[in-house]
Amino acid sequence: MTKTNLADALVHGARPGGPVGKQVNWPVELGSTVVFSTLEEFEIAKEARYENGTPYYGRYGNNATFSLERLLAELDEAHGATLTSSGVSAITSTLLALARPGDHLLVAENLYGNTRAFCDGLLRSMNIDIEPFDPMEAIGEKIRPGTCAIMAEAPGSGTFEVCDLPEIGRQAKARGVPVVFDNTWGSPVFCNPLTLGADVVVYSGSKHLCGHSDAMLGVIAATEKYHSRIRRTVMSLGDKPGAQEVFLALRGLRTLKMRMEHQNKAGIEMASWLAGLPEVDRLLHPAFESCPGHRIWKRDFSGAAGLFSVIFRPCPEVRFRAFVDALTCFGIGVSWGGYESLVLPMTSERSRKLGQGPLLRFNIGFDDLETLKADVTQALKFLQG
Repeated sequence: MTKTNLADALVHGARPGGPVGKQVNWPVELGSTVVFSTLEEFEIAKEARYENGTPYYGRYGNNATFSLERLLAELDEAHGATLTSSGVSAITSTLLALARPGDHLLVAENLYGNTRAFCDGLLRSMNIDIEPFDPMEAIGEKIRPGTCAIMAEAPGSGTFEVCDLPEIGRQAKARGVPVVFDNTWGSPVFCNPLTLGADVVVYSGSKHLCGHSDAMLGVIAATEKYHSRIRRTVMSLGDKPGAQEVFLALRGLRTLKMRMEHQNKAGIEMASWLAGLPEVDRLLHPAFESCPGHRIWKRDFSGAAGLFSVIFRPCPEVRFRAFVDALTCFGIGVSWGGYESLVLPMTSERSRKLGQGPLLRFNIGFDDLETLKADVTQALKFLQG
């Protein structure tokens, strides 16, 4: 989809229909029970209840839900999309649909922490062999006859490496293995994983898609081969977003392209400024050469989110904590992708390989950048001692 068509789809897609005087937005569509005039109508709806487009019972979706799913599938050039109650549920439902006891699952070492925890916990307890892999190294030899899926994301959570998705996809397809890709950071505006080699793409819609830090939502978009299988698993689990979340996602998508373009520009400017501070040891932002996988990001992405990390020079922990506490414009929070600016200290085995100092993740919101720079500047005195 071209950028022009993307803009049109975001503005005009999933709008309510009507002969005259139609609303420009779907209302909050509430209701669990759907009634039918004839038994034949009921039976037809029941038969199609796993398809996105036929109301049968509230748990399977309604007209607003189906409209949003069709728009999201269009944005990702997918066969279909399925909504869930959170980004984590989108990931876990997908993996539950693809993995069976005795299977082998490859998971990237830099995945979102809750994804790794689910794999290492529940999936291992189901006798699924979980094998972590370095996303920046060749994966071909790790794929074996019992491999059920490969789970990756780019950039990596906290450390922001960008893996070579087309190469992973090429190796996987040669062996008939599906690739699941978390595209929450890039969104459909900056990356289309299904055109690069993924079979399933998942999102935390709570981030960029809704965009205002006021909704919990997950999205699974898949090729025809995997869409129905995953959708039936989601429905079997009884997972579903609320009506308010569907409304907020439809609202948020209208401005997604503009928000992403702003966060791309603001994030790069703020990251460049931070990289110039003497207290900073390394910048981890895919748009900069200091970040592993920069060349791949430049090839596969058309922009960057306002989320990145900075590794400071080694210092006493008490000073680093005082620096973070002294920030007034940046809240300390685990989410991102909204209008507010955030920071979050993060430590992992992979982050320690990239630098010895403390790592701080930044989310650049819609604050004035000079205000954010001044906030960091006034807090630096605590870092310096």
